[in-house]
Amino acid sequence: MVMAGKIKFSFHHKVLISLLALCWALVTVFTIFQYHRERIFRTELMNMELQMHNDRIIDDMEKGEDIASVASRIRTPVSDLRITMIDRNGNVIYDNNDSTPFPETNHNNRPEVVKARQDGSGYSVGRHSQSDNTDYFYSATLMQDGSIVRSAAPYNHILRDFLKADSSFLWIMLAVTVAVSIAGYFIARRITTSISNLNSFAEKAEKGERIYEDWAFPHDELGNIAGNIVKLYVQRDQRHQEAIKQERDKIRLKKQLTNNINHELKTPVASIKICADLLRDHPELPDSKRIEFINRICTGTQRLTSMLEDVSSITRMDDGADVIEKERLNLRELIGNVADSERLRTDMDIHVDVPDIEIAGNRHLLESVFRNLIDNAIAYSGGSGIWIKADERGNFVFRDNGCGVPQEHLPHIFERFYRIDKGRSRSKGGTGLGLAIVKNAIAIHGGYIKASNDNGLRFDFRLS
Repeated sequence: MVMAGKIKFSFHHKVLISLLALCWALVTVFTIFQYHRERIFRTELMNMELQMHNDRIIDDMEKGEDIASVASRIRTPVSDLRITMIDRNGNVIYDNNDSTPFPETNHNNRPEVVKARQDGSGYSVGRHSQSDNTDYFYSATLMQDGSIVRSAAPYNHILRDFLKADSSFLWIMLAVTVAVSIAGYFIARRITTSISNLNSFAEKAEKGERIYEDWAFPHDELGNIAGNIVKLYVQRDQRHQEAIKQERDKIRLKKQLTNNINHELKTPVASIKICADLLRDHPELPDSKRIEFINRICTGTQRLTSMLEDVSSITRMDDGADVIEKERLNLRELIGNVADSERLRTDMDIHVDVPDIEIAGNRHLLESVFRNLIDNAIAYSGGSGIWIKADERGNFVFRDNGCGVPQEHLPHIFERFYRIDKGRSRSKGGTGLGLAIVKNAIAIHGGYIKASNDNGLRFDFRLS
C-alpha cells in the first residue's frame, strides 16, 4: 500500500538521481583524496625546507662551530624561525628565542622528537608551545651524538595559507561536477527515452489504441530492441485484425451463402412440390401431362443436385483450403479430357492449345475450373467457338467469340450467386456458383483470374 503523500519518481528521474549520486560520490571522494594529498605534499615540502636548514646547522656544528654562532648568522626565508637544540636526555640546551623563558621540561615526548629518534627526522604541524604560548611547525633532525636540532616556524596565517591546498583545484572540481551533472542528465534522458516510450506504448496497447510502426526511438541498442518490439506488436496486431476481418468476412459470406441458397432453393423446390401435388391429387391426368410433370420434377431435382454439389465444393474450399490433397498432374492431359467430355453436349468448337505443364494440384478442383468455364461459355456466350491457350509458365487464356458481358457487370461475375440476367440464368439451369468456384480453385493453386471483353468474354489466369 502506497502511503499518502509519498513522492513518486519517474524512471527517468530515478536513473538521473542514481547516476548523479554515483558521479558526485566519485568526484567528492577524488576531491577529498586530492585535497588531502596536496596538503601532505605542501607539509612535506615545508618540512623538507626546514630539514635542509637543520642539515646546514649540523654540518657547521660538525666542523667545530658553536650552535649559537651558527644560528646567529644563518638567514632563512622564514621569519622568526626558532632554533632549538635538545640533548639525548630530552633537555633543551639551546634556544634562540630570548624573549621567552628558557624551556626546562623534558622534550623527548614531543611528537617530532620521538619521530626523529626513530627515523632520523620528524615533524609536527601546528603544535602549541607552552613556553611562549605560540603554535609552530616543528621539524627535528637527529645528530650522530643523539642530540636533536629542531627548527620551528611560527604557525601564522602565512604558513597556514601555504599549507592549505590550492582553492583553484576545488573550483575546477566544482566545474567538473557541474559538467558531469549536465552530461548525466542527457545520458539519463537518452537511456530512459526508450523505456519511457515503451511504457507509453504498453499503456496504449493496454487501452487498445491505434499504434504505428514509426514510433521514435534513439538509434542505439536499446532503441533498436524497443523499436523491434513495437514492430512485432504492430505486425501481430495487423495479422490479428486481418484474421478477425477474414473471420467476419467468412461469417458474412456464410450468411450470404445461406440466404442465397434458401432463395435459390425456393424455385426448384416449389416446382417439384407443385408437380408432385398435382400428380398425387389428380390421378385422372392424361399421360402426356403426367410425363410433363415428371420431367419438371426431374429437371428441378437435377438443378438441386447441381446446386448442392457446387455449395459443397465452395464450402470445402472455404473451410479446408490448407488440407486439400494435391498430386502431380499434367494440365494438357487433364484439360484435354474435360474438353472431350464437353464436346459431346455442344455444337461449339472447343480448341485446346496447351503445352505439357505439370503442377501439384487437386484433380477434382482443376477439372471444375475448366468444366465451369466451358459450361458458362456454352450456356451464355451465344458464340460458336471456345479457345483454351497456355504457355509453359502456366499463363492461361480462355475465351469465346460470343456476346461478352456488359462492362458494369465484369467486376462482379466471380461473386457467389451473382447473375447478369436472373431469369435467363435460371432457365439455363445455372446455380450462380460456377465462376466463384473457378476463382477459389485457382487461388488454392496459387493463381489469380481476371475477366475482360475481347470479341467475346475472355479470362486470363495463372496456375503454378
